[in-house]
Amino acid sequence: MPTDNKLAEAYERFDAANSEDPNTETYQGKTYPKEVLYAMRMTEKLGQFAPDASDALKLTARCQHIRRWEIPRKSYEMNRAGYLRWRQELKRFHAQTATDILKEVGYDAETIEKVAFLLQKKQLKKNEETQTLEDVICLVFLEHYFEDFAQRHPEDKLIDILKKTWQKMSKKGQEAALQLPLSEDTVRLVTKAIETA
Repeated sequence: MPTDNKLAEAYERFDAANSEDPNTETYQGKTYPKEVLYAMRMTEKLGQFAPDASDALKLTARCQHIRRWEIPRKSYEMNRAGYLRWRQELKRFHAQTATDILKEVGYDAETIEKVAFLLQKKQLKKNEETQTLEDVICLVFLEHYFEDFAQRHPEDKLIDILKKTWQKMSKKGQEAALQLPLSEDTVRLVTKAIETA
């Protein structure tokens, strides 16, 4: 838990907002609201990957999926265009939801604007903090969510997703990904994706 009082309060408020998630996930024998567990994983991975991260980046990692269930994927067309519209709407929604909470906590305008900027993934590959956030997102996906995802999709789609994931990551992020405790099958797919990228 962060030692800074304002940061700790923001984490608590983000987690309280996410605790209303009707979707749950059981991890190590304990059941969590899905987005609370995701937020905890993001914070943990950021601490490992970028221990000197700014408060703005720490806040962004904690609220990256805030109240995501309120805008379900199925509310948009189930095609590429629908997916992209859904993602853009989510980014705006997360930024606004986080902004409202951070104002209540008493954060300054500069920090709030930075969190909103990062949540919208602006200047990926150009802005160091946006890139660090993307790396952490990809690492959390690979370590905690890819296995389950892989059970529901054909290998060619998995390879394509892994290629795109790999291309979004920095060299540092890619190196960290290769150190994750992945299953043998996931390592095989990641290797195949890298070789064909």
